[in-house]
Amino acid sequence: MTDWLNDYTNKRDALIAANAYDPAHERASCGVGLVAAIDGKPRRDVVEKSIQALKNVWHRGAVDADGKTGDGAGIRLDIPQEFFRAQVEGTGHKPSTAKIAVGMIFLPRINMNAQEAARTIVESELIREGFFIYGWRQVPIDIDVIGDKAKATRPEIEQVMFRDPQGRKGNALERELFVIRRRIEKRVIEAQIPSFYVCSLSVQTIIYKGMFLAQDIDQFYPDLKDERFVSRAAIYHQRYSTNTFPQWWLAQPFRMLAHNG
Repeated sequence: MTDWLNDYTNKRDALIAANAYDPAHERASCGVGLVAAIDGKPRRDVVEKSIQALKNVWHRGAVDADGKTGDGAGIRLDIPQEFFRAQVEGTGHKPSTAKIAVGMIFLPRINMNAQEAARTIVESELIREGFFIYGWRQVPIDIDVIGDKAKATRPEIEQVMFRDPQGRKGNALERELFVIRRRIEKRVIEAQIPSFYVCSLSVQTIIYKGMFLAQDIDQFYPDLKDERFVSRAAIYHQRYSTNTFPQWWLAQPFRMLAHNG
């Protein structure tokens, strides 16, 4: 114990001397971080290290009395194209050379009519703007690792996979998807569809999040254990809920950022 404490103290003091750390900045709030490949190339270890880092900040969030429901945790990654090309092929389509875009969607789990109505809205808005839809994918999950409250409120989690035949790229394509998402959300509200949320809708990034404990993220979402899941950068977040109760859609990162209280 003494050796560990001395090592910690020496390293902490070195960071303070280098103006890289200030104890005054310590807060009882969310845990957030970034892992990035400085060469800008997608790598598996970026995903693995970000998952491990998220697990290391589990203490930044509360745990429900059931011992398995958390305040919310998640990770934002690049869309792994090789992985999703295999998923598209599983739908019976042959993916083109265009990048595969993915929408990570929370749908009402129990109300099947509302669930189908939500899918119809998503598809119609994508088709309206010229996108080709490959299909929907039910995201594999392990509900044994989440608590009773998380199970009772969990949404149906699905991914819509699509591409842009018009060849739009970069920020122009992301702006178009932003507008589409807002149209989808407006129509869902008008249709009074509950428990609907777009975690991400992008050709660049995807978000996996929920009300599990941070330590269980890759157990709940087995996708994250796949060796084809690579990324140039990853933002991870452990929520510490303050003025709002934990909810699936309030887990972070959000679509454009992660908030640290």
